[in-house]
Amino acid sequence: MSAIDTLWEYLAVAVGILVVVGGVAVGLMRGRGGRRSDLPETRPGTRPGGRAVDVDQPPGGSIPTVEHPVEFGPEPAVEGGVSAPTLERPEAPAGRLRRLRARLARSNTALGKGLLALLAGGRLDEAAWEEVEDTLLTADLGVAATTELVAALRTRVAVEGTTDEASVRGWLREELLALVDPSLDRSVVASRIDGRPACVLVVGVNGTGKTTTVGKLARVLVAEDKDVVLGAADTFRAAAADQLQTWGERVGVPTVRSDRDGGDPAAVAFDAVRAAAELEADVVLIDTAGRLQNKVGLMDELGKVKRVIEKQSPVDEVLLVLDATTGQNGMRQAEVFSQVVGITGIVLTKLDGTAKGGIVVAVQRELGVPVKLVGLGEGPDDLAPFDPEAFVDAILD
Repeated sequence: MSAIDTLWEYLAVAVGILVVVGGVAVGLMRGRGGRRSDLPETRPGTRPGGRAVDVDQPPGGSIPTVEHPVEFGPEPAVEGGVSAPTLERPEAPAGRLRRLRARLARSNTALGKGLLALLAGGRLDEAAWEEVEDTLLTADLGVAATTELVAALRTRVAVEGTTDEASVRGWLREELLALVDPSLDRSVVASRIDGRPACVLVVGVNGTGKTTTVGKLARVLVAEDKDVVLGAADTFRAAAADQLQTWGERVGVPTVRSDRDGGDPAAVAFDAVRAAAELEADVVLIDTAGRLQNKVGLMDELGKVKRVIEKQSPVDEVLLVLDATTGQNGMRQAEVFSQVVGITGIVLTKLDGTAKGGIVVAVQRELGVPVKLVGLGEGPDDLAPFDPEAFVDAILD
């Protein structure tokens, strides 16, 4: 064999080796677990750089298979290698309070002006005091609180011997603030407890804006840098899960939901708590179906939802959503719900649509639990932590 033939044989072998090595390399690149190299490594449940939550490889292995899937928002669009911002950044609570105070002042103008006009009029005879009582009762302050407030004001007037507007305004502010009770703890439990997510159950009657409130509460918590998971346990209203998932997608929060209408709400709630634990979230918010307080079967089912959740995690917070415009009817609703699931806090919606701000005092005194959040509008960030001083000042402004 000539030297040229031998050289060609060596070249053919070398080419063959390169082809084999190249094929192996391509195979290895295709089988590296499927994790997208353009996304940063992150703990599940976080929102790095405004991205949707990444759960491809959670610590300790994959999320266990559950009956109800965890739904995440769409991946952010990528243009030129840079992620386009798709998630909203909710307004901070401090900014909300300033804006909501102005709205509350407008809605409660009649109450504040009416009281000041009566008390500072210079002629506080029995007829005038009865009119003060009527004004407070009309504002849904409640009989006991009204009697207490009027007695305190009458004592002040008798002792001080004056009814000038500045003095009366100061007395009224002090007495109203005492009734609202600024000493109550109004924080919502939303941080991990003993290595597990906090669990918040949200309940209420039909039409109070409960699902919307859960979505807005998620925004409040995201603004405070909390990792949130939503549980769509309202399985009877066809659009409820879709509505809640849409709220979550806007801020990068996952939703656990049933894959069919009319599913078992207790099972969805159970799976949501379990998924939140796997995702190492700070808090899980469970939305429940609205139900009338006089329907025994539906109320029993609500009790079941809570009991099933408690098989794997304590329920740290039970928030009752009340429509402020319902007045004293809302009090009866609150009593029944408190008996069934043990209310820990009140969310008052539509407070901008009524001059009956006294419902804040009435519901707190009746249930012994604080108003923790108030809604004053239709906007996505029109829910804010309740501030007693801002509330009283708004009434009197």
